[in-house]
Amino acid sequence: MRHVIALDVGGTGMKAALVGADGTLLYRARRATGRERGPDAIVAGILDFATALRGHGVEQFGEPAAAAGVAVPGIVDEANGIASYAANLGWRDVPLRELLATALGVPVALGHDVRTGGLAEGRIGAGRGADRFLFVALGTGIAGAIGFDGRVEAGAHGFAGEIGHIVVRPGGTACPCGQRGCLERFASAAAVSEAWAAACEDPDADAADCAKAVASGDPNAVRVWQRAVDALADGLVTALTLLDPRTLVIGGGLAEAGETLFTPLREAVRQRVTFQKLPEIVPAALGDSAGCLGAGLLAWDLLTTTTDGMEVTP
Repeated sequence: MRHVIALDVGGTGMKAALVGADGTLLYRARRATGRERGPDAIVAGILDFATALRGHGVEQFGEPAAAAGVAVPGIVDEANGIASYAANLGWRDVPLRELLATALGVPVALGHDVRTGGLAEGRIGAGRGADRFLFVALGTGIAGAIGFDGRVEAGAHGFAGEIGHIVVRPGGTACPCGQRGCLERFASAAAVSEAWAAACEDPDADAADCAKAVASGDPNAVRVWQRAVDALADGLVTALTLLDPRTLVIGGGLAEAGETLFTPLREAVRQRVTFQKLPEIVPAALGDSAGCLGAGLLAWDLLTTTTDGMEVTP
């Protein structure tokens, strides 16, 4: 059975799958990333995992994978297949596509983790059918994926979609990026956790606890939550003004609050738009499978994309 390898590399764990031509996850596996062992060991672990997946495909389906796709965090040079920088993995300028292609003997696509997840959401998830969409992941930080006609824009230098670094509160909280007042310092899951822990004087409290307290009517939680929603709405309206998406897909840990987030967010965005067309604002549909599914899509795209009129084949 023809299939591809999909790998989603995170700071603590790697999710992988063998994906069929119709998008079916034929086999799933997980491993620890092992970042405590250093960047070289991480790369070795990725190569070993991919090789094991290739072997499983041969054993179970009678043939090796036809291609592979891998999603990684940080700064990614997708065109040249370079994992340029990832602070949480400690690597710089890793030629990951070349290393994997050599190990597997098949074409390999390399993608940014959020853009790859956004590709899956846009093509087969919550944004399916939308010619223009924006995917925003609200996690430890905030990042986005700009989608059009089933593709995701990486930008000239691989930075497209970094919505978390739109300045929404000039002169506000310092951000590790060097600016002050970035969106992710006010509306990420990490920012809400920090604000709620301080407000309730419980250092172990997090964003999920805040959402539960909001649902129960706790006024302090409502204040913390609304502050985050207002900042998020300000950042989103800036993005909507620039990009004019038809659908806005919100994912990540904060989106797990469901309507506790989406009801006030839709209203806050509605209040802020003037001439802009209000997009449909929907929760992501694929959960933590989005990265793997997106990596699989990148791999299948390699087998159907034409370059200079020539079909790319394994």
